[in-house]
Amino acid sequence: MCKIMNVFGQNGRENLWMFFQAVIAVYLLILSVIDIRWKKVSVRSLLILLAIAVLCQVLCSKGELRMMVAGGLCGGVFLFFSWFTQESFGYGDSILILILGILSGGWNLLWILFAAFLIASVYGGIMIARKRYTRKNSFPFIPFLTVAYLGGMIGGVY
Repeated sequence: MCKIMNVFGQNGRENLWMFFQAVIAVYLLILSVIDIRWKKVSVRSLLILLAIAVLCQVLCSKGELRMMVAGGLCGGVFLFFSWFTQESFGYGDSILILILGILSGGWNLLWILFAAFLIASVYGGIMIARKRYTRKNSFPFIPFLTVAYLGGMIGGVY
């Protein structure tokens, strides 16, 4: 693996990292539109994103292995909650959290989740106040994860 990382050099790895970030950003935006429109994201499309994230980590090696594992484990916890609550929190959202955890690492994933849940709660509160939603309504969460991830990416957090 070290030989692969040395082929690109430091500047090459940074450029490759930025390329992967752009690809992931576009992919997340597409997933967000799909989630808003159909409230369901295919596992196949998430597996493609997982492959892109793993390839990005292998070629760019931006984070430590233990932080990627911690991010993946956090996604695993969300998958358990999806199963336990019979998909009150969707499997697609949980799989995306797992992918973002592998991609950004444990600590960055916590910030992504904090921002996504904060934005979603403000959105939900506004919709309830405007009487468009009740407390029983659900809405897609992938767009909030996307906004949180893109915010951190643009802000240079990861």
